[in-house]
Amino acid sequence: MTSVAVASTSQLAADAARELAAEGGNAVDCALAAALLAMNTEPGVCAMAGGAYITVWSAGSDPVTIDGNVAIPGAGLANAERGHGAVNVSMKYGGGIETLVGTGSVAIPGTLAAIEHAWKKFGVAEWKSIFAPTIRAVREGFPLSAACHYYLGYSGECIFGRSDDGYNALHHADGSLHDAGTLIAVPHLADTLEAIAHEGARIFYEGDLGQALVTHCQDGGGMLTSIDLASYTALERRPLTVDIGDWRIASNPPPAVGGTMLAAMLIACADLGDAQWTSVALERLIESQRACLDYRKRHLDLAEDVDTAAARLIEIARNGRLPDRWTSASTVHTSVVDEDGTGCAITASSGYGSGEMPAGTGLWLNNCLGEIELNRRGLDAGPSGARLPSNMAPSVARRDGAVLAVGSPGADRITTALQQFLINYLQMNMPLEDAIAHPRVHIDTSGKQVRLMSEPGLDLPDVDLPTKIFPDISMYFGGVGAAVFDSDAGLLCAADPRREGGTCIYAQ
Repeated sequence: MTSVAVASTSQLAADAARELAAEGGNAVDCALAAALLAMNTEPGVCAMAGGAYITVWSAGSDPVTIDGNVAIPGAGLANAERGHGAVNVSMKYGGGIETLVGTGSVAIPGTLAAIEHAWKKFGVAEWKSIFAPTIRAVREGFPLSAACHYYLGYSGECIFGRSDDGYNALHHADGSLHDAGTLIAVPHLADTLEAIAHEGARIFYEGDLGQALVTHCQDGGGMLTSIDLASYTALERRPLTVDIGDWRIASNPPPAVGGTMLAAMLIACADLGDAQWTSVALERLIESQRACLDYRKRHLDLAEDVDTAAARLIEIARNGRLPDRWTSASTVHTSVVDEDGTGCAITASSGYGSGEMPAGTGLWLNNCLGEIELNRRGLDAGPSGARLPSNMAPSVARRDGAVLAVGSPGADRITTALQQFLINYLQMNMPLEDAIAHPRVHIDTSGKQVRLMSEPGLDLPDVDLPTKIFPDISMYFGGVGAAVFDSDAGLLCAADPRREGGTCIYAQ
């Protein structure tokens, strides 16, 4: 048996990690089990046929990030066969968004490849055991979470009405959405998961299951091919690291942009030290977000060489010269640490969801190719197999005698939520729960006009931006989940009160 601390999307997911710990699983086994359960029981918010990043840092070893992000499909297709099968959808979620759904929005899924790679490299439990809690939950039925219900209130018809099995699982016969807390049973999903548990990820990438995905997408004009799936591999990358005080933080490296943004924002605020959130400190925080998010929009999102553009931002931040400020989605996360000093952070996303569910699979497919605000290059975004941009930034931090695993869902709020939590916890020495719950700000660059978004209770400085102050803390500002092992304090964990996160500490 292994002692672990867990913070995940739901209590069901945290309990899945507890089950693996009781069977002797380590931090990675527990994190994989919790992540699998979260992504298969949060319809609309996430799904397994998307992308994921996994950061692992074991005591005495170098950290590693496993890149299982979605990739550009279309291998073997003629140019005339590319860029079709997507439908533009507008919905009022998040203040109003546009996204592309349908088979043409589906990118090559990488989550399962990353999970299997992490298990083979770090896991000690049996592969079937990783899947057992999720198979049981989806076969017996799982409660519809409040976060899922909220999102599906906007997307249930326009996106998730695209497949009969998926729509019927979420709605009554009269078309009304099931209430939060209602047990949901997704047809065929348990059978699909059992097949993967028995045969491994190869059935998804090279077997009958993968062929069902390809046939469905191509029948609808999409670009996913058998070559895309068979040639997909999870990649090991050296994480981007940054030192804050006596902590070293390892996060998601390029070609993802989340870790770069987080590192630059933290460096820009490093000299805040253990000061509290005065209006002067908040002004520095806001300026760091404005400058870094503007740099991303102008230089990172469309960069031909993301590594070079990312390195330049980090260099600018280290030199204390933030770029001049301008003048003018959906994820789940799991953090686990164990008493051996291993930290594992997993963030997974399927975008806003394509609404597509190949018959007989129970699998909702991603719409990551159609996330307009993230994939600014459009449906034909580049060479087949290239990874798409990502905000995800699962991170593990260490200092002598302590390890921290942390991450957040929340689209472009991921990096700003993590920035503020890490400053609160590592620099200002707030208790873990207080560091997560503390009010946040976020610079919103999604519309034509840049805005400062804020939760109540902060002494905001005067800024030349329109400002929206929410009436209470809100899931808009992310959902940080953190787990800590400290040789003196033991195991700690906390989930964000902004979401329905679940936690557990399992001690021998």
